[in-house]
Amino acid sequence: MAARVDSAGARGIVLGLSGGIDSAVVIGLAALAVPGRVVGIMMPCHSDPLDEEHGRLTAAHFNVPAIRLDLAPTYDRLVPDLRGAIGSLAGQLDAAADIGRLPLANVKPRLRMTSLYFIANILNYLVAGTGNRSEIAIGYYTKYGDGGVDILPIGRLFKSEVRDLARELGVPAPIIEKPPSAGLWSGQTDEGEMGFTYEDLENHLSGRGPVAPEVAQRIDRLARASDHKRALPPMPD
Repeated sequence: MAARVDSAGARGIVLGLSGGIDSAVVIGLAALAVPGRVVGIMMPCHSDPLDEEHGRLTAAHFNVPAIRLDLAPTYDRLVPDLRGAIGSLAGQLDAAADIGRLPLANVKPRLRMTSLYFIANILNYLVAGTGNRSEIAIGYYTKYGDGGVDILPIGRLFKSEVRDLARELGVPAPIIEKPPSAGLWSGQTDEGEMGFTYEDLENHLSGRGPVAPEVAQRIDRLARASDHKRALPPMPD
């Protein structure tokens, strides 16, 4: 990580502090790699207050400064404009088209990434992402949101390996033990949204254990459908 920062001519690392295990591990690694040159950003947007509490706990544990930026007012101002813009395209929309929960939820990580890059530009820091191998493989992240980063320190690690590393780094137990969640809406959990467990996902991706056929099919379908997220935009030959 330090080598990547140096090769980019950057000074340090900035990342979002979600209060989850992935961001806790990444900020812990960053603090070891470039001590004194790491900043964590808490960006609540109608979020569970516990997430912010755990974000502060993580920052304090690794002695990293944390900034709080409330994105709820920006989100609340933008959403009506987005709805109005879509309304003006009613004649071009399929009858079944709807502004569902997911498109609006995806606005949040895109606002967060905009904020992270603003701060990174000011400080001449790189933006570190918190995606892990399990989630990247099936595209379980927002394109140009939490997927828009400069470096992925845990991108080669399965979720179980992230958990093991969290224990090695001494991440506080409440953060390790709580159900993983992107915090996109109230009550949302990663496994509930994916439709299978991280254990099943890891077993299928690694070939270490059997999974139900319908689960394997869903994982493969998600992987195929998210190929575009893991590739540069195509160009004509």
